[in-house]
Amino acid sequence: MLKSCLGIINLDENEDRLRELTRNRPLASIPIAGRYRIIDFIISNLTNAGVKSIGIFSKMQSRSLMDHLGNGRPWDLNRKIDGLRLFNFTTTDPYIDDITNFSNNVEYLYRAGQEYVIFASSYMICNIDFKDILRKHIESNCDVTMVYKKVSNADESFGDCDVLNIDEKGKILSVGKNIGNRKNANVGMGIYIMKKEFLIHIINECVGTGRYRKVKSYIYNSLDKLKVESYEFTGYLACLNSLKAYYKASMELLDPKINKELFSKERPIYTKTNDEIPVRYGNDCVVRNSILGNGCSIDGTVENSIIFRRVHISKGAVLKNCIILQNCIIGENAKLCNIITDKFVDIGADKELKGDVNIPLVVEKNVISTNMDHPLFI
Repeated sequence: MLKSCLGIINLDENEDRLRELTRNRPLASIPIAGRYRIIDFIISNLTNAGVKSIGIFSKMQSRSLMDHLGNGRPWDLNRKIDGLRLFNFTTTDPYIDDITNFSNNVEYLYRAGQEYVIFASSYMICNIDFKDILRKHIESNCDVTMVYKKVSNADESFGDCDVLNIDEKGKILSVGKNIGNRKNANVGMGIYIMKKEFLIHIINECVGTGRYRKVKSYIYNSLDKLKVESYEFTGYLACLNSLKAYYKASMELLDPKINKELFSKERPIYTKTNDEIPVRYGNDCVVRNSILGNGCSIDGTVENSIIFRRVHISKGAVLKNCIILQNCIIGENAKLCNIITDKFVDIGADKELKGDVNIPLVVEKNVISTNMDHPLFI
């Protein structure tokens, strides 16, 4: 069934509240969980369901994204027919949204042989079974099926996400924004199932009338004319649309129950592999409840932290509740708490950095703490 389904990953995502990590990369290629990128989850969910053709529509040309995706081999998408395709456009015009990108590349949709489309974003991470969703979509004979999750912490998480008003039969009546004024909400996951011809119709209609700049805007403003049904997802869901949310979700991955659900053996999450030596643990090191990537060298203390590949933690250094991206060096006797370091950061000996659990301190890419003029170390 899923062979007749085309995957469309829309990376026209709001990155403003993740600017410290998206200054040099799109949200989709932010590293997570010690070895993965955010986009790995949605691609793996699609391919695990049997989708063989995926188009990724990005709003910027990103070296990090293209380098990570390559020819799609980790997801079995390096194919002569179908496979992985990447489309991007570069613009700083705030009035240009995803419709422009789809319109410029609509020939890809016309030529695709699949009947249905799974249209999704990357910033919602979960492990989901698309086979069941498509089956229910076909049975309902509706125009669009939207996936959502009932949450009881909408006042603290899922900020700016879409909130669905659903009747007792599962029909979507209206859509609003989560402004954090209530705990319980039906949070839209940015996943839409529809026929390919209907997506083409939406694109042509938006271009022809000029009324809507986003695919979802057309759907939301046509609920009285369309048959839009809902599908409830009941598994673990994290929305990575802010620095606080990214940090919180990363720390949640240290919970064995959540980690086991997200990285299910039945539906694995695939990623680009790197040949690295195993972690080297020094004689005096202490590691508690942490995820460590290959190629690391640990001589200090690491607690409740996620350490990516090729990170060196020197003797006497103490890290608590930290996320250290790849190729970083933490000097002797350095003390870090609630810290996120981007790649290629060098924290000098005896330095102390402390953030807050709600506002983690971010050390941006290529910062060297021995430069005492840097504002972090004044």
